[in-house]
Amino acid sequence: MNGLLFIDDEEGVRRSLKRAFKRAPYRTFTASNGHDGIGLVARQKDAITTVISDYRMPGLDGLETLVAIRDMNPDITRIILTGYATMEAAIRATNEGIDGFLTKPFDNIELRAKIHDIWVRKHLKQFVSEPIFDEINKSPNALEPRFHNVTVLFSDIRNFTRMTQHTPPEALVHFLNNDYFTPMGEIVYEHRGTMDKHIGDSMMVVFGSPLEGEDDALRAVRCAMRMQAKARQIDETLNGSPHLQLKTGIGIASGRVFSGIVGSMRKKEFTSLGMPVNIAARLQGLAMGGEILMNQATYESVQPAVPAEALPPTKVKGVETPLRVYRINPPR
Repeated sequence: MNGLLFIDDEEGVRRSLKRAFKRAPYRTFTASNGHDGIGLVARQKDAITTVISDYRMPGLDGLETLVAIRDMNPDITRIILTGYATMEAAIRATNEGIDGFLTKPFDNIELRAKIHDIWVRKHLKQFVSEPIFDEINKSPNALEPRFHNVTVLFSDIRNFTRMTQHTPPEALVHFLNNDYFTPMGEIVYEHRGTMDKHIGDSMMVVFGSPLEGEDDALRAVRCAMRMQAKARQIDETLNGSPHLQLKTGIGIASGRVFSGIVGSMRKKEFTSLGMPVNIAARLQGLAMGGEILMNQATYESVQPAVPAEALPPTKVKGVETPLRVYRINPPR
């Protein structure tokens, strides 16, 4: 949270806000109206991470200003500052996804603490999937540990180790974030999956935790098919990039798991544990680039909606008896 922009038509308020953060480790900017604030964000895209705008201003009001800034950069934390906190203003701001409210007059210490808290809450959503975050907000008991049925999806890039040997770190990070994690993550959210974790170039996605649905397995399979289609599309655009390619293997398994918060005193996470997680990971390891492999429980849940071919019984590490595995070849 390096750059703070204060937008207020009163010069005294702008001075007070800057003074409140004079000794804080932030770079501060000010603007006297919405148009100037939007222009400042456009010029300082990399520097400004939080915008605090007065609600009532001549010309563009604070809400209109923050909506325009969201359209420019949705990662910016947007806060309304007002001495006229009405129910109507709160409803409008909530509907527009404003991240927080501050009221005048303000105490400097409280102001700094609230801005920090709002920024943390917003960016926590980038590390905790939205379904989990929403459930936490609804009920403190929503994430109680339990045993239940889910469908687990693992995705991994083929030949990624070789790519790391021939690609500069900057290009590799850009490739992972922009050509893999971001587009695949959007597909996961569209299919109401929970992004459990990233492990190197792998993704673990859970369907049915914390929110269960009758069509968890079907959504997981359709998500995987969309991901493979998107990977082929992106791979075609990478032909001009030496050593980079996006060919992924996907494994899917359904079954009973434990879901809950696990970890140490210093680091915890909400995750799912159990044999379906292990099987999905093993099937992902067996899948060729462009392939989707699923276990029998998933296959039985998605028939006849998803045609698949049975493979010979397959022995996987950690499982005593060979598994019945089915392969989906997404249409090209």
